[in-house]
Amino acid sequence: MSDSSAADLPSVPAELVGGVEKRDIKVVPPDPAWPVRFAAEREAILTALGAKAVRVDHIGSTSVPGLAAKPIIDIQLSVVDVDREQEYLPDLIAAGYQLRVREPGHRMVRTPDLGVHVHVCTAGSDWERHQLLFRDWLRYDQSDRAAYNQLKNQLAQQDWPDMNTYAEAKGPLIGAIMRHAEEWAKRSGWTA
Repeated sequence: MSDSSAADLPSVPAELVGGVEKRDIKVVPPDPAWPVRFAAEREAILTALGAKAVRVDHIGSTSVPGLAAKPIIDIQLSVVDVDREQEYLPDLIAAGYQLRVREPGHRMVRTPDLGVHVHVCTAGSDWERHQLLFRDWLRYDQSDRAAYNQLKNQLAQQDWPDMNTYAEAKGPLIGAIMRHAEEWAKRSGWTA
């Protein structure tokens, strides 16, 4: 990729608030309720943060029509500066979200039922761009969408110690997909 990615950041371990969790990885067929759940959570975030939310986007597999996914709604919340937690985190916690991940350039809060993950990043950051480009490319390209779908279903058949290990196993294919997405972004003039 021409821009730096999370892999290019200094190696600082992510803080998993509450430690490693064993969770079953279950990939399910696309559900028309996913965009509805996103819309409801988006409203909750905007109510909690107001103008502190620079943008709120549906990301991840549940945001790609026709793609199987873990039944977890991933949301990207862009703020002015993710490192200034005091400006947004207390409001999210007051709204019922729980801090799960703290790492350079990214925080993740989730609902108590674990059905929604809100990924907080700095507006205009490489983190923000990467997630939006990956989503938009998968919405556009049937071949990479099918390959990603196949891998996720295959990996879901295995037993994983935690969700992060499952995510890491998708890394090589995600890297290849991102190379295609970057080429498409240059050709098409795509912007976040």
